[in-house]
Amino acid sequence: MSKNVGLIIVLSGPSGVGKGTVNRILQKTNTNIMTSVSVTTRPPREGELEGVSYYFKSREEFELLIKEDSFVEYACVYGNYYGTLKSELERIIGMGKSVILEIDTYGAKNIKKLIPNSVSIFVLPPSLAELERRIEGRGTEECQSLTKRVIAAKEEIAFARYYDYIVVNDEATCCASEVATIIRAEMLKVKNNSALIDDIIGGNNIC
Repeated sequence: MSKNVGLIIVLSGPSGVGKGTVNRILQKTNTNIMTSVSVTTRPPREGELEGVSYYFKSREEFELLIKEDSFVEYACVYGNYYGTLKSELERIIGMGKSVILEIDTYGAKNIKKLIPNSVSIFVLPPSLAELERRIEGRGTEECQSLTKRVIAAKEEIAFARYYDYIVVNDEATCCASEVATIIRAEMLKVKNNSALIDDIIGGNNIC
């Protein structure tokens, strides 16, 4: 029987929209979905773990990885580097699982250019007022930084029209369920299952 081929799922949205929470729920409820752990030069926040939340690197270490062509995509956001390692994608796809890339709109654009079959999903807040409330609730932003993030959020949301799908994160569990439904539908597309047709014709049992 042919091995399932994993999908590359791009998950984007403005800072504070709850992408991370939605992603964590997906990991807990779907064993065939994994997250690509990004590399960043940003200092760890409380509760974040090396190799789980991010691979935390110095600026010098990150720039060395750039020179070594280790990234599928990378960007500098709010003065910190973020990047997706080629080795991470190869590892997860090689396991026959779908991989979620939690990246910004710039990174998503680059991924779509390099990997046209990737599936892009943009997470919207119910409103800008609710987004601002969520950012304030994290307690990690000063007033000036908060204002910058809200302005940046408007710019990012404008790019949502170029994504394959849009979901609204009014409640994280429901939002994660919608994302899982999208991924399942994509997995069932004929273009992702042509090998099953060949298996049936060849007399193989696919169940």
